[in-house]
Amino acid sequence: MSNADSTTQGFADRVQSFVTENKRAILIGTALAVAAGGVALYASASSPPKSPGDKKDRRKKSVKPRPNDVESGSVIEEIPVENQPNFGVLTKEQLETMPSEERVKLAAALKKKGNDHYQKDSFEQAAEFYTRAINVSPTEEPVYYSNRGACYMNMKPPQFDLIIEDCDKAIALNKDYVKAINRRANALEALDRLEEALRDYTTATILDGFQNEKAAQAVERVLKKLSSAKAAEIIKTRDPHLPAYTFISAYFSAFRTRPLPPLPEEPTIADNALISALNALQVADYTHSWSFVMGALEEGLSNDTLKAEALNLRGTFKFLINDVKGAEEDLLESIKLIPSFAQSWVKIASVYMEQGNPERTFEAFEEAIKHNPNDPDIYYHRGQVHFIMNDFKQAAANYNKSTLLDDQFVFSHIQLAVAQYKEGQIANSMATFRKTLKAFPERSEPPNYYGELLLDQGRFQDAIDKFDRAIELEKTKTRQNVLPMVNKGLALFQWKQDIGAAEKCCQEALEIDPECEAAVATLAQLSLQQSKIDTAVELFKRQLELARSEPELANTLTYMYASIAQKTFLENYPERKQAFSAMAQAMVP
Repeated sequence: MSNADSTTQGFADRVQSFVTENKRAILIGTALAVAAGGVALYASASSPPKSPGDKKDRRKKSVKPRPNDVESGSVIEEIPVENQPNFGVLTKEQLETMPSEERVKLAAALKKKGNDHYQKDSFEQAAEFYTRAINVSPTEEPVYYSNRGACYMNMKPPQFDLIIEDCDKAIALNKDYVKAINRRANALEALDRLEEALRDYTTATILDGFQNEKAAQAVERVLKKLSSAKAAEIIKTRDPHLPAYTFISAYFSAFRTRPLPPLPEEPTIADNALISALNALQVADYTHSWSFVMGALEEGLSNDTLKAEALNLRGTFKFLINDVKGAEEDLLESIKLIPSFAQSWVKIASVYMEQGNPERTFEAFEEAIKHNPNDPDIYYHRGQVHFIMNDFKQAAANYNKSTLLDDQFVFSHIQLAVAQYKEGQIANSMATFRKTLKAFPERSEPPNYYGELLLDQGRFQDAIDKFDRAIELEKTKTRQNVLPMVNKGLALFQWKQDIGAAEKCCQEALEIDPECEAAVATLAQLSLQQSKIDTAVELFKRQLELARSEPELANTLTYMYASIAQKTFLENYPERKQAFSAMAQAMVP
């Protein structure tokens, strides 16, 4: 397991804290929904304003209300002919001669008959009476359409297209009609029209003032289905490409430098191409390194040692572009050629962990130790796996073992300090970091990660001082790691709510490294804080291009679709913008 995995996980934790612990203009409904679990379809208890003649329904106590109940209302005056089979079936001429007041009474009576049939599960008959009410009423009443939609929902099979058609009419007449909005969302979700369903569930959630837990769960459920499906589609159609420089650099820096493999007396073009690939790797020229190793394997290498080395490197690049299966094949072939190749064992362990198979992961580490019991990289990466599995005690033991074998690898010291911190050994962690700062005064990583722990403790000025030191050290490099800049921006926001300063840090980071996913993600969240939803959506789209794996894509898509749903709500309900902002502020912890 690489340092990139730990770095990415740490950043995700920090962004999550940033979202949940500070002022959150990110779709409040999404903030609620992300914390909730999915449930079955539901209908909101909210209802539209009643017509002048509507009163509360007088139901028999023996009748159990249905989940998708219809709107009720008593008749103003009983119509003597209501028990006749053709009750409410009138010609156009009869309707034209009937006084408007009588038509209102007749429509209400027809609605009551529809309600009676609905409570008896006679949905076809109920729908017929609601249709008659629609035809008789002198004005279009949204409740008649919504109730008929409820009938279509409960028919076997449900008539989803008709539900949507009736709810469209009801909502057009009363756009605050939460029950109709929910019902239409149910139908849209059933038809797999997920973006439209998300729009409606989000609208219903906001109109309900975020008080309806089922509505929040519905948002979460549809977001998950929509984002997962879209992420799978993107992965399937995406051309392979390397992730951002920051991620690749973190991955390769998690392995100690090894000497170049010896060449035969008369090396081939392929042999030299492999050496070029490894040299390019040392100077962080990852694109050329990938190209050279691909060419070396295509041409054919002189011996098994060189071929195993090339397969190891190509497998690594495949892993980085998320071709996990291809990475597994190359690394296994590398081990087959040279069974004692420790780095290939470590990397195949990462592949197994990515595949969700910790048993095989630890078996790979045991095989590596069997061949190379004194290789410090094995213990470091096994510590990383324990860390990701939240077994911080075992993680610390492995980091210690790695350090005992080679105390010149900075990440063993850093990860040990972080593992101690996670275990609750704060004093030991701080002491380990202070020792690391002294032992590696020219490395930017110790002050950067130390700053993160200080930030977690609310020691803002101390954290920013450490981030500034890391930034200063990075400026001496040809290619800078800009994560300290992003961290500084988060610290300024958490400390002083200074969005402008936080944005400036992220923008400076992107000027140096345009593919820094952490900077893009943080800017997107900051845009949501300011209700700059269009900007946030564009940043989320940019983040999609940088995301490496399907889970990363799904997470970004969740935020993007939630933001789009919020934007749509504010476009459809501009008069509610101020009230929405007030609700959002009221929910700030």
